[in-house]
Amino acid sequence: MHILQARLRTVSLKTRMPFKYGIATMTTFPLAFIELQCQINGTKIRGWSSDILPPKWFTKEADKDPMVEIIEMQEVIEHACLASKELQADQPFDLWRKLYTCQATWAAKRNIPSLLAQFGTSLIERAILDAYCRYQGKPFHQLLLHHGLGFDPHWFGKPFALASMGETIPAKPLEYLIARHTVGLSDPILDSDIQPSERLEDGLPQSLERCIAHYGIKHLKIKIAGDMQEDAERLLRIERMLETKPLEDTKFSLDGNERFDSMALFKDYWQRLESDPRLKRFFKRILFVEQPLHRQSALEGETAATLSSWNHTPPIIIDESDGDIHSNEKGLSLGYAGTSHKNCKGIFKSIANACLLKAKEKEFPNRPFLISGEDLCNQGPISVIQDCCVAASLGIASVERNGHHYCTGLADHPTGIQKAIMQNHDDFYRLHDHGWPTLHISDGLLSMQTLNQSPFGLGFEPDLGDYPCEVDRTF
Repeated sequence: MHILQARLRTVSLKTRMPFKYGIATMTTFPLAFIELQCQINGTKIRGWSSDILPPKWFTKEADKDPMVEIIEMQEVIEHACLASKELQADQPFDLWRKLYTCQATWAAKRNIPSLLAQFGTSLIERAILDAYCRYQGKPFHQLLLHHGLGFDPHWFGKPFALASMGETIPAKPLEYLIARHTVGLSDPILDSDIQPSERLEDGLPQSLERCIAHYGIKHLKIKIAGDMQEDAERLLRIERMLETKPLEDTKFSLDGNERFDSMALFKDYWQRLESDPRLKRFFKRILFVEQPLHRQSALEGETAATLSSWNHTPPIIIDESDGDIHSNEKGLSLGYAGTSHKNCKGIFKSIANACLLKAKEKEFPNRPFLISGEDLCNQGPISVIQDCCVAASLGIASVERNGHHYCTGLADHPTGIQKAIMQNHDDFYRLHDHGWPTLHISDGLLSMQTLNQSPFGLGFEPDLGDYPCEVDRTF
């Protein structure tokens, strides 16, 4: 497999409502596309990938200009494009390994955090996998399960190789994913919370109350601010709203948004919040807590001491702290329950983490271990499909989805793309009454039928020529 050329395009999109995550509130964002030209055994073939460029996620510096962060994200993507050109290897894993190492060396010399640097690698990795699956004419899960991608857990270290692929990867990809709905910090809980001037007329639900009714949502991901009183009142409002609906099986994850400087501070916050008698039923529904500590302190030694002495600890995972291929391994040694999967952090990295967690389950059968599915406001027509494809292949049942909620489906995408989506993925998308495709969540579930049958989730070759590109560079 030989990479001949990489092309980067970016377009600008707007959200339908503000998305407040941590210290940032997003109303506009660039959407990046990668088109890779490859040659495999003499056959030329293309692969695609895509993702948004979200300020204040890959680096969390409150004082940094968001435009500077977008430029930095574009720079790491451009370097990955340059570094990938002329790379050759027998298998996709070996191509990724070469690119990962090259990107890491370049980033270390410039003090670029690994999470940010390898975002560029992940976009090339996804396009490699897309091209290779198309060449083979086989779905991603089938190639992964039967060692058709060249994945070698030994490269990550001995602990990653203590569980076989047969133990780690389900025999079949999941037929449905549970859509875990994001409740952003500024999202209205009830319809009555929406001011008349802020009410949308796009036919999609806006409040949490309406989203639950419209999509049949069963799982929620609730972002917390870190203020015990403020969070308690907000959680209580959600709990009271749910009491009016027949949703006894509703479950929650909580996103700590890096709000705490130490695990001791989070433990004190959690115990005070959990002791609120009004939230007794709420805390019986908790799935896990995600990244409560700032990434700079989350993997420090103090964490281990606090977690080891904490009785009835909720399962706590890392997300933004999962910057390199050994972050999850270190987190597990400190007492964390696992990490998150996002394509933007790397697919082979997530496969390795799944292997490590399976090995830990065998070693410590009474300790909870998990890899969750989280979002990066994933958009169609490519990134959300490829992300769900990997989640289903790894058996990650509950996957946060919010790109469809904060953006107006594919309304702002070219007509040709919209038609191709509906022709190839009319179970994963549905045609909205206004005439454009939007994610099809029914009874809280996403159908994976057409995605599982397609090479790397995407069942067509996207024509990106009609996008009004702000950046269009070929490497």
